[in-house]
Amino acid sequence: MSIRFSHVSKSFGQKKILNNISFEVDKGEILFILGKSGMGKSVTLKHIVGLLKPDSGQVFVDHLEITTLKESELPQARQKCGMVFQHPALLDSLNVRENVAFGLKTPQFIQNLGRSLSEKEIEERVIEKLELVHLNANTLECMPGELSYGMQKRVSEH
Repeated sequence: MSIRFSHVSKSFGQKKILNNISFEVDKGEILFILGKSGMGKSVTLKHIVGLLKPDSGQVFVDHLEITTLKESELPQARQKCGMVFQHPALLDSLNVRENVAFGLKTPQFIQNLGRSLSEKEIEERVIEKLELVHLNANTLECMPGELSYGMQKRVSEH
């Protein structure tokens, strides 16, 4: 996968986070983004998967311009990317099954898919996603607090 930022700027109110950022990462290359808290590392990553749109500039993933895609077109780009958050992003009141299934029941997911999933389909997808992060069905009923930190991170990566 290749990534290219071309003159990307992003502000939140008066605070300019990205100011005319340009870089390119070719397929097979590794890029580290280092900086203090609040310097724009997460903002940069969120632009790659289309969670944020720049105020100006362009973002490309494999020559697909993310900045011009509609919300319904973003899954094709997001399939190429993975994001691991610094802290597990789980809802404490839901068990593992419910946390993983949560996104499969959102109006946006249903709209993008064009239909709702049956409970059987949801269960199959939940188990499939857990297996991708080397967890199994034994963890389905566990609450986040019952899991190790590493397991929580893997569940939240689904």
